[in-house]
Amino acid sequence: MTFTEPAPFTTRPTLQGTFGMSASTHWTATATAQAVLERGGNAFDAAAAGAFVLHVVEPHLNGPGGDVTGVFATAAEPERPVVLMGQGPAPLSATREHYLAEGLDMVPGSGALAAAVPAAVDAWLLLLRDHGTWELESVLEFAIGYAQDGHPMLERVGHTIAAVSGLFRDHWPTSAELWMPNGKIPADGELIRNPAYARTLQRLLEAGSSKALSREGRIDAARREWREGFVAHAIADSVKIPHRHSSGRDHAGVLALEDLARFEAGFEPATTFDFRGHTIAKTGPWGQGPALLQTLAILEGFDDEYLDPSTELGIHTILESQKLALADREAYYGDTDVPLEYLLSAEYCEARRRLITEDASLEFRPGTVPGPKPYMPPLRTEYVPATAGQMPAGLGEPTVQPTGETRGDTCHIDVVDRWGNMISATPSGGWLQSSPAIPELGFCLGTRLQMTWLEPGTPSTLSPGKRPRTTLTPTLIVRDGHAVTALGSPGGDQQDQWQLPYLLRTIVGGYSPQQAIDAPTFHTTSMPGSFWPRTWEPGGAVLEDRLGADVIAGLERRGHRITMAGGWTLGRLSAVTRDPHTGILQAAANPRGAQGYAAGR
Repeated sequence: MTFTEPAPFTTRPTLQGTFGMSASTHWTATATAQAVLERGGNAFDAAAAGAFVLHVVEPHLNGPGGDVTGVFATAAEPERPVVLMGQGPAPLSATREHYLAEGLDMVPGSGALAAAVPAAVDAWLLLLRDHGTWELESVLEFAIGYAQDGHPMLERVGHTIAAVSGLFRDHWPTSAELWMPNGKIPADGELIRNPAYARTLQRLLEAGSSKALSREGRIDAARREWREGFVAHAIADSVKIPHRHSSGRDHAGVLALEDLARFEAGFEPATTFDFRGHTIAKTGPWGQGPALLQTLAILEGFDDEYLDPSTELGIHTILESQKLALADREAYYGDTDVPLEYLLSAEYCEARRRLITEDASLEFRPGTVPGPKPYMPPLRTEYVPATAGQMPAGLGEPTVQPTGETRGDTCHIDVVDRWGNMISATPSGGWLQSSPAIPELGFCLGTRLQMTWLEPGTPSTLSPGKRPRTTLTPTLIVRDGHAVTALGSPGGDQQDQWQLPYLLRTIVGGYSPQQAIDAPTFHTTSMPGSFWPRTWEPGGAVLEDRLGADVIAGLERRGHRITMAGGWTLGRLSAVTRDPHTGILQAAANPRGAQGYAAGR
């Protein structure tokens, strides 16, 4: 082992077995997924069941009105990673001109004007139809039960509701009715119910209940009901009502029946990069995933001593590489033609590598590629909305604050079964604090359009029918023609930044999955954030203090502008693995926050 030795103590063991493994950001979703495996379902049945439970038990982190991206491989084609594309596009009426006419200079961070077409539910149903084995009724019974009968509320859900309670009372009465029954914020551990969402799922089942249809036909009938039936009509009607946005003003949304009817989730080839004998698979550049691949391509040219995430030299090199890749993300990524082959080429990455010196850069430095000019976003350290009025507390949702505190974030789930099917998926959006609850449905819409710009001519300018550049970025690893690891993390812009030390520690440093997840981590804030209000901190680096005083002092001497985040704050990874030669499966989950868990045997 060439890296700093991991501490012999871990918060929990790396689970091992041969039957099946599940890991997620909430123990109930993990238990649900594992229960499906125990009852004969495959990894895709299990992940779908767990994901619908996440909608119920982590409503401050994701919801049915949000989105999901996944990367998976089947036992039949283990060498071919596939992307589950559950990122909805901008509505057809979501034009720059409309938003500018509303007095906005940015897409709001909350409210229906920030809503892309909801895509998560259709994506999970598509995965279940094409790669699962279970009937939809069996998959949804877990989520319906928790929504109808109740589940103990997480303390963090209460904190989120408290932060926006004034907004709910004064401006979003439907949200107050759903999340503050009898005008009170539910206490930690109190049973909370969402009977409206239970009815929504039951009505989807009823739409696909015909015995004359095949299993696939019944699932498609439920998908049509979501896109064209009662769900679509309730969504389209709800956005017509003006309501408070993070602009400090009231606006109506633009999402329409046509937008909901014309969207379908899909499958896409993964974008990949080979690093030290491992093929790392990510989404396309309509998501931020390839920025991780660019970072690995830059780091590939360094000796191992530069890659250790526990040393001053390693952290410095990793942070500087990430800054370069994330600058390219801002300059070139979006739902458009992106010169990704050139951005990952050895020639380009060698030139980027030469920019890294012994000192921290405080500059925004995208590279130059043939063809498009790099977009230079507004480099603001502060932002005041152009519209008049005071922004209500809790609106505008940077998913991870510099200290690691979350206010609207994301979920994650990984599953591997005994046959070798494997999936990593990151559901998000549709947070309870995103927009007013739709009372007959029991959920609200997401805010993914805040990741677009209103400036013309950028690779991620708000454009009708185009996907916003999402931060959702699950990872699948293939080695020797077999899927061997599925991993991911919540964390907005930090998702890939927290996954990178895991990859380096396991691939290069020889850490076990739980050792890599438990190890102290860090990230840069030296790029414009993807979330409203899209500010940046030149040279900013956020560190867990367990990295040690000497390491932190050395980074400060190099010019990094350090924010300390406590000992167990950053990184919320989970992972499952499979050794194709022995059939041994492993799983590990994040101990931070005492919420994520792995299960398996």
